[in-house]
Amino acid sequence: MRRALELAARGRTSPNPMVGAVVVKRGKIVGEGYHSRAGKPHAEIEALKRAGDKARSADLYVNLEPCCHFGRTPPCTDAIIQAGIKRVIFGMKDPNPQVRGKGMRGLKAKGIIVLSGVLKEECMKLNESFAKVIKTGMPFVILKTAMSLDGKIATRSKDSRWISGELARKHVHKIRDFVDAILVGTETVLKDNPHLTCRLVKRSVKHPVRIILDRRNRIPLKANVFKNSRSQSVIYVTGPEISSARRKALQAKKVEILNGKCGKNGFQIKALLKQLANREMNSILIEGGALLNASAFKAGVVDRVVAFISPILIGGSKAPGFLGGQGVLKVNDAIKLKNLEVKKIGEDLMVEATPCSVE
Repeated sequence: MRRALELAARGRTSPNPMVGAVVVKRGKIVGEGYHSRAGKPHAEIEALKRAGDKARSADLYVNLEPCCHFGRTPPCTDAIIQAGIKRVIFGMKDPNPQVRGKGMRGLKAKGIIVLSGVLKEECMKLNESFAKVIKTGMPFVILKTAMSLDGKIATRSKDSRWISGELARKHVHKIRDFVDAILVGTETVLKDNPHLTCRLVKRSVKHPVRIILDRRNRIPLKANVFKNSRSQSVIYVTGPEISSARRKALQAKKVEILNGKCGKNGFQIKALLKQLANREMNSILIEGGALLNASAFKAGVVDRVVAFISPILIGGSKAPGFLGGQGVLKVNDAIKLKNLEVKKIGEDLMVEATPCSVE
């Protein structure tokens, strides 16, 4: 099953789940495969193809319950039955109502032994964004920040380069390589002028869609984020007052313009994320400033916090912290986090946690 998970992680499958499969006979791997992209053959099909006749009376390990319906590809359960697999071991049930439990029952009905729940937690974590969208219609949201040991994300002059070290910044690009989209606000673009691309040095790099919030249309058209918008997607979320000239200039750069729903204090983040999920974006990385971070928490859309903490002290009452807004009046009302994981990356600490309100 660990090998199946390793294989699954190679796929670029969104909005589909990541799936790996291993065919084992007499204790030896005779075939393996993974789902590479949506529309391509599923992991089970690839593994069975490589196993050939050796698949008969063999075991099949797969991290997700095999599908039993026609989607972009035919049902995997049919291929498993035809191949003569004796036993299927999978990690987690497919949360998709079209499959959930039906794939398992279909295999059992044909006399195939089925075992489930092997490395269930690891399997669920790998496909947490897929499961979130299926269950709630909302994308899985990771909120990333880099801060000093005293909780500052910039100095009082708004300088923030570089709070985190080189290895920590490289890890952020690994996250970008994994997610479907990056979401930032106006102030981040104005102050940092980022490209928001993935700059990993490897053969296949995924450049997530860049989503720019600019309610008052203050971002200059020469900003770095627009420089390669013809080749790497940018969605520009604007308020109701965008001029026709600005709209035409953005469209000339192949930037998609989205009219966001606005409230008194800015965009309605939850409504926007719902739209993005409907566009088959399962995972969103928020790399914003203090105000966007606070808005995301207030909307209750954050599934995971990834905080890089650098061994420096910035100080100053005017230096911005990780969360803006008014904050809570009492400590007892603070946002509580669970499932803390701490890892040292270079000189920095990476802290991952889940808000307690997230089930």
